[in-house]
Amino acid sequence: MYSLDYKVTTSTCDSEGKLKLFSALQMMQDCSEMWIDSEPTVKSYFEQQNMTQLLASRQVEVIRVPSYKERLTVTTSVYGMKPMFGFRNTFIYDEEGKPCYKTWSMGAFIDKSTGKLKKVDAPTIDSLLIEPQLTMNYRDRRIALPKTEGLGMELIKVLRADIDYNKHLNNANYVRMAMELIPDDFEVHGLRVEYRMPAKFGDLLIPTVYHQNGCILVTFHVGSDLCCIIEFEQAAC
Repeated sequence: MYSLDYKVTTSTCDSEGKLKLFSALQMMQDCSEMWIDSEPTVKSYFEQQNMTQLLASRQVEVIRVPSYKERLTVTTSVYGMKPMFGFRNTFIYDEEGKPCYKTWSMGAFIDKSTGKLKKVDAPTIDSLLIEPQLTMNYRDRRIALPKTEGLGMELIKVLRADIDYNKHLNNANYVRMAMELIPDDFEVHGLRVEYRMPAKFGDLLIPTVYHQNGCILVTFHVGSDLCCIIEFEQAAC
């Protein structure tokens, strides 16, 4: 298990002094990315093979939203690994050790030069510390879209500030953009994101919003290509 300590600061708060979901996702992402430093064999293998790990899906359970100046601990651990995919839990805990956010995610292993999936060899997989899968309400990583027509929204241009070191739109920024399309009074208690194709600098995202069983779904396309599907829930969908 790898962990990072944080404090809820002004830049991570919303207008009510609560931690933004976008900021919580950034904390989770940072911890997950830094985790590789705790696995020297895996880190060395990825460097030698010119590989990286990209987020393919994430599910989040929001237990409690922390407030300004609260101290938090983010932990991440791998509970499963296949040649081309890894599975991890990333939780955010308060000072009392109680979970504020529970998440599981699936990552894909990618060849940097081709952008395609690439297998990790068996010795590297065997070297990895596999930890117990943590308790949460695990749902399907695939998100089914309603058959009804969604509501098209204004195009969103991908800016330089949206791009990360993998040269594409950072995964947390999809959620940040999508949250601008849901009502102010929609209190998010759950989140699922399925990533399909990465958007790049200068792309024009085409957002579409759907309503289904009390949940709001947002898709982003670039042209005809689906980049991601995001599901926001207030209760079980």
